[in-house]
Amino acid sequence: MSAPRVTVVLFPGSNCDEDALIAVRNTIGADARLVRHDERDLKNPDLVILPGGFSYGDYLRSGAMARFSPAMDSVAAFAAAGGAVLGICNGFQILCEAGLLPGAMLRNAGLRFVCRDVFLRVETKRTPFTLVLNKGEVLRFPIAHGDGNWTADPETYRQLAEHDQIVFRYVDRAGDESPAANPNGSLGNVAGVCNVAGNVVGLMPHPERCSEEVLGNVDGAKVFRSFATALLAHRT
Repeated sequence: MSAPRVTVVLFPGSNCDEDALIAVRNTIGADARLVRHDERDLKNPDLVILPGGFSYGDYLRSGAMARFSPAMDSVAAFAAAGGAVLGICNGFQILCEAGLLPGAMLRNAGLRFVCRDVFLRVETKRTPFTLVLNKGEVLRFPIAHGDGNWTADPETYRQLAEHDQIVFRYVDRAGDESPAANPNGSLGNVAGVCNVAGNVVGLMPHPERCSEEVLGNVDGAKVFRSFATALLAHRT
């Protein structure tokens, strides 16, 4: 069985691109490569990752300028064809700006950049990134963002809950939701969502920063290994 083919899109200002490459290579033996923001050829991937960072300096609004990159036309076409797309932190913001995921990002409720570990609860198994995880499982991931306050209008939020599109929520160590467990004020403690089909997922926390023992935490590896399992099932 050939190795999973993973493309990481490199935007001006990305700073987690190498982290994402190393994470998928070391956790699932991926054949991983970078594709620049101004390229349209995604190199026939099984998975596209939009990494964290500050695309185009976040000078207009987080992800707003990256949304118009030539590579994003190809990402949108890939997603529409059922391809797996994972947006991490700034990548999540870009997916929202591009209309590939519902909702929008606001400044953190405290108007401060937040960098620390948080706990997440898995809300659904219907995505390739949570397929082998247990619903209700609690993971510990790091966050590092100033604009992670995800929001949506009441009808959009209702539809997300109805269609099982909320993937992760911020919780405490015991797995309970509370305002204290929410690091940025996001609506409903939402930390990650998916599209209706479930193949496009965005989350603010960083699985690539907690995927190996040397990093002190391997919970993030579960996201990548889940994708590898889903891909193997698809191929067979």
